[in-house]
Amino acid sequence: MASNQPAPTAPFETTPFGDQPERAWGEWNPTEESIRPVRGRHRVGKQRNGFARSSTVLGVGVIAAVGAGGMATAQDKPPVSISLPDAITDNFPDAGSLPGMGSLAGDDDTEPDPLASAPLTTAGMTTADAEQGATDAGEALRARILQQAEQQQNEADAAEKAAAERAAAEQAAALAKKQQTEAEKKAEEARKKAEAEAKAKAEAERLAKLAASFALPTSSYTITSTFGQSGSMWSSGYHTGLDFAAPTGTPIKAVHSGTITSAGWSGSYGYRTILELDDGTELWFCHQSSMTVSAGQKVTTGETIGRVGATGNVTGPHLHLEVHTPDGTGIDPMSWLADKGLTA
Repeated sequence: MASNQPAPTAPFETTPFGDQPERAWGEWNPTEESIRPVRGRHRVGKQRNGFARSSTVLGVGVIAAVGAGGMATAQDKPPVSISLPDAITDNFPDAGSLPGMGSLAGDDDTEPDPLASAPLTTAGMTTADAEQGATDAGEALRARILQQAEQQQNEADAAEKAAAERAAAEQAAALAKKQQTEAEKKAEEARKKAEAEAKAKAEAERLAKLAASFALPTSSYTITSTFGQSGSMWSSGYHTGLDFAAPTGTPIKAVHSGTITSAGWSGSYGYRTILELDDGTELWFCHQSSMTVSAGQKVTTGETIGRVGATGNVTGPHLHLEVHTPDGTGIDPMSWLADKGLTA
């Protein structure tokens, strides 16, 4: 930057050849009186604590010398002392304490700074890096990046393996549960089947015992009419018993042990014998040709109590059997015999 006032010029001198004047060069040392203050944008600000406000303080004299066409020779000038405020110099660190400057700023007998002799490329290296064979910071960083990548890959592999194991465990658990359910279902079916078989066996045994204590009323017979069969042959409009057609004189047996409560003529029933069982059930044996028991007599299962005939309202020799519950209600003899283990 040049000042607003031009530098003074030196008088011209004649060259040895006299053809062109030659400028006489000399030193010009600007002083405070010869340089007016720079105004405007580049003016020098007031100093505070020994420092100028603006950075334009970079030697106005040097700039003026250049503008005048010459550079002042440093060798011809006495040394200039530079002073700084005590507030700044007191806070400067010792040169020997700066990294890498200990051996340069100290005395000859000062111990060398380890940082000055250490290579800069080892900055950021750890003891573990050195033990792993890293020789510089780049290699150490690369080793750490590779180690981190390997660790992340191992973690990903471990997570994948754990997920696979978890899925396999869930699949195994589901399969085990399915197998257990099927086994329980089969066991339940087997249990129900066993219960049904046991129940059937018990019923068979019960019927066998009943069959041993009950007997069919006659033999060599043919069933000709069943209970509830409708027709005009019966006064009630339907058949009230079970007919066993057999030749006249065929023995009639006591179905179960009991007491004879009636034995005699009974109108349309012909000769009729009534056997009362211990539970109050009555068995009517009708149309007999003859009777071999009398009222009040005790009989046992299979004992002969009469013979087949054709007395009363009949169309041929047969045994008409009726079954009445203790309250007098007539029921189907065939079903009653089947409940006792007998098939008519």
